[in-house]
Amino acid sequence: MADRIGLGWRGELAAGIFTHLDHIDLLEIIADDYFDADARALRPLATLASQVPITLHGVSMGLAGSEAVESRRMENMARLVEVLRPESWSEHLAFVRAGGIEIGHLAAPPRTLRNIAAAIANIECASAIVGCAPWLENIATLINPPGCQIEEATWTRDIIEGSGAGMLLDLHNLYANALNFGEQPEQLLMRFPLHRVRAVHLSGGKWIPEPRGTDAGETARHRLLDDHVHDVPADVFGLLSLLAQHAPQPLDVIIERDGNYPDFCSLLEQLGAARAALARGRAAALQMKAAA
Repeated sequence: MADRIGLGWRGELAAGIFTHLDHIDLLEIIADDYFDADARALRPLATLASQVPITLHGVSMGLAGSEAVESRRMENMARLVEVLRPESWSEHLAFVRAGGIEIGHLAAPPRTLRNIAAAIANIECASAIVGCAPWLENIATLINPPGCQIEEATWTRDIIEGSGAGMLLDLHNLYANALNFGEQPEQLLMRFPLHRVRAVHLSGGKWIPEPRGTDAGETARHRLLDDHVHDVPADVFGLLSLLAQHAPQPLDVIIERDGNYPDFCSLLEQLGAARAALARGRAAALQMKAAA
């Protein structure tokens, strides 16, 4: 298999997607949007899946929470997988509820050994119900969760390798976390389990002031917010090249856009930029191999 480049399916982009399917290798569908859909409502998606490869992306399971995931949520995913036959499905390494309270946000849990064990148990349960393991996505966070004992890349690796799952590596999430917590994005990337990466998310964000005051004369500090309504920055395409250099397996790359939609030509240009970034990384890998 070869690297593939695609888009997140959004209704606002449907016309452009159907017009330019020859430029799009695959589409990612937000699964939760269709959990309550009946058979009739799913027919258009089934037709879409017959025209272009699709993958399902979940946003509400909370696989990295310390509580067991509700079976209803996993059964909803299993039903969609059965009907649509996607090539893969994915979820976030996040928690979204605790004590019966939904927080409406993909939150980073405290990174502890106990949390790793709970996440692996949730992932194994979801894999059994859905019929295959998810690809697991790293998330962006504006704060380091209280009580963390393990740094992010090690925590992620231990969950992915312990569960036997593949990884969906969100490069803008990684980029934002690195900048927000004083790390070099390239160095952080190399600590992740790159041999387990199967898919990649690319998106954009914006700088926001820290949610606290500053002392007199102190320069206000900012943090990078991953908001999915801005273009993919050049540095993130650079991270994609570095990933392609060090991860020889085929990669599925998805550009995510959730609002402030540009002209579709702009999205096509970003798809082209992703292809070029992958090509640079693959060429660099060949050069390294030849020089060894």
